[in-house]
Amino acid sequence: MKEKITFDEFSKLDIKIGQIKEAERVPESDKLIKLQVDLGEETRQVVAGFGKFFQPEELLGVQVPVVVNMSPVKLMGVESNGMVLAVDPGGLVLLTPDEDVPNGSVVR
Repeated sequence: MKEKITFDEFSKLDIKIGQIKEAERVPESDKLIKLQVDLGEETRQVVAGFGKFFQPEELLGVQVPVVVNMSPVKLMGVESNGMVLAVDPGGLVLLTPDEDVPNGSVVR
C-alpha cells in the first residue's frame, strides 16, 4: 500500500475529462502514443504508455480523465502536459465516463 494522503493533498489534483482528438505513435517507441486531448478551453498534448494495448486510431473520440496540473515532462523527446488515467488489471483499461460529458468537466 502506498503512503496515505490527506483530503487536502488529494484536492490539489486537477482532473478533467478530455476527448482524444489525435493519436499517433512516438517514433522509435512501441509503448508511447502522443495524444492531442480536447479539454474544453484548450487542447493539451499528452504522451501515454498505451502503445502495447491500443492502436492510435482506437483512441480517437474517447473521453478520458486527465490530470492537468502535472509538471510537463519529456518522454523520448516529446513533451507531455498531463496524465491520462487508466487501470492495469493485467491489460490496460481506460477510465471513461459512462455517458458523454462536456470536455473540461471536472472530476470530483
